[in-house]
Amino acid sequence: MEGMGLLEQALERENLQRALRQVRQNKGAPGVDGMTVDELPGHLKRHWPQIKAQLLAGGYGPQPVRKVEIPKPDGRMRVLGIPTVLDRFIQQALAQVVSRQWEPHFHPDSYGFRPGRNAHQAVRKMQAEVKAGKGWVVDIDLESFFDRVNHDRLISRLARQVPDARMLQLIRRFARAGMWDAQTGQVQTRRQGVPQGGPLSPVLANVVLDELDWTLHRRGLAFARYADDCQIMVASERAGHRVMASVTRLVEDSLRLTVNSRKSAVDRPWNRKFLGFTLNRRSKGLQVAKPALDKLKHTLRGLSRRTRGHRLEQVVQELRDTLLGWRAYFGITEVLSPLRDVDKWLRRRLRCYQWKQWGSAGYRELRKRGVTVREAWNVSKSAHGPWRISMTPALSLALPARYFASLGLPSLVPLKTA
Repeated sequence: MEGMGLLEQALERENLQRALRQVRQNKGAPGVDGMTVDELPGHLKRHWPQIKAQLLAGGYGPQPVRKVEIPKPDGRMRVLGIPTVLDRFIQQALAQVVSRQWEPHFHPDSYGFRPGRNAHQAVRKMQAEVKAGKGWVVDIDLESFFDRVNHDRLISRLARQVPDARMLQLIRRFARAGMWDAQTGQVQTRRQGVPQGGPLSPVLANVVLDELDWTLHRRGLAFARYADDCQIMVASERAGHRVMASVTRLVEDSLRLTVNSRKSAVDRPWNRKFLGFTLNRRSKGLQVAKPALDKLKHTLRGLSRRTRGHRLEQVVQELRDTLLGWRAYFGITEVLSPLRDVDKWLRRRLRCYQWKQWGSAGYRELRKRGVTVREAWNVSKSAHGPWRISMTPALSLALPARYFASLGLPSLVPLKTA
């Protein structure tokens, strides 16, 4: 690819094939034109020569993104902009080249959306600095980061490693793509921000915040950043407030972004959460943050509610998918007692669910599972409700932890240590 312009590199066959695989793997909902991911290959076969010619000539115009709102943990809504699958494909091809150009220049303590880097490494970095004696964190929250990126500053920064005017113009067009609101039928124009939901947005976020990373580095500060989530580790509260003031000036005056003062703080690390984790105050071990546990319990509560009417095996299978996905991310936690509590709480809910399903056959089912006549009789004739009964020794004997394991229910903590 030597001698080939960056836009030509983005539209080169091998790069396009890789982009198509990634878009199909990511799946996702259709954009404003209704085209699905499965329909994209056929569309490209018929129309790619004309589309490529438009891209090379500078005449390609992205379609508006489709506005989608999803709830945030604080009750507000996060606005996503879903591009058409064709625009996602083109964005992915561009993002691969931008990432390749910029990757050697990004700071090593930037962990988000980079090859070979992940959130676990960011969390471990924070933990290591705290264990080394930096017992305070400057927790920086950038308010509506993706909605506030300044386009001129973004393109100027991007051009340092992407010296191709046609490619920069195309990226600017994607950044300025209008947002279509199905409720109003109107297309909202964009003068700042990058639509959160397209493949280009994560790498552009790293380009914008790269300046912050290297400024912190030059000042000798220890930090970990994952996309717009950043924590700076310092040795004292006084140093933390000094750093907070100087970083706020940098972010607002130079990067033209806004620090959310309500969510940002100088505090002990065990009082803050970072990428779903916090630290245990005594051991400094990784612990799942309470909001992440609360969110998990809310999901599990919905899947195991007694009024669903599904067979227990089906409920367990749905729970299994959720638990395995959750465990894949939070499996590095070192403080296990909160997870044991969730395991016990969930098994109790499932005992409650099964007891409700047994109905009038409860006595027979308990006896079949080894419960004594006396205990089975007392439980089946109890005036208490299913939730109270679910904690009785009879239900624990009839439906032990190993029974749920045999149905395929994963534990957040392995049973041998639970």
